[in-house]
Amino acid sequence: MGHAHGFDLWGYVALHDAITRLVQKGTLKEHALSDSVAAIFGRHRGRCALLDLPYEEDSRADTDMNVVMTGTGRFVGVQGTAEQAAFTREELDELLDLAATGIASIHEAQRRVLSSPPPPRP
Repeated sequence: MGHAHGFDLWGYVALHDAITRLVQKGTLKEHALSDSVAAIFGRHRGRCALLDLPYEEDSRADTDMNVVMTGTGRFVGVQGTAEQAAFTREELDELLDLAATGIASIHEAQRRVLSSPPPPRP
């Protein structure tokens, strides 16, 4: 995974593991997280919608969009900016659909990683 979603994947997993360990120790009575969260960065360049571009390509994007969603598919944040040229509603919808697909992949990776409890810390 790229830098943007790699960070998000592991940041959420680290938080989940830390809270799980507090529940295992008895410090917390129940897990404090009610849903997962993931973010992805999309770009529109010309007629192509892309996710998580390297800087060289990202800096030439027409549209820059950040999308944050929960594991249940609800939006936490959407920020889109026309960098080079204004974007259409169709391009916005295309980027949102692409982001939702990418975020679903991140959530699946999070679920796989969290399917077994973290080992206890000494």
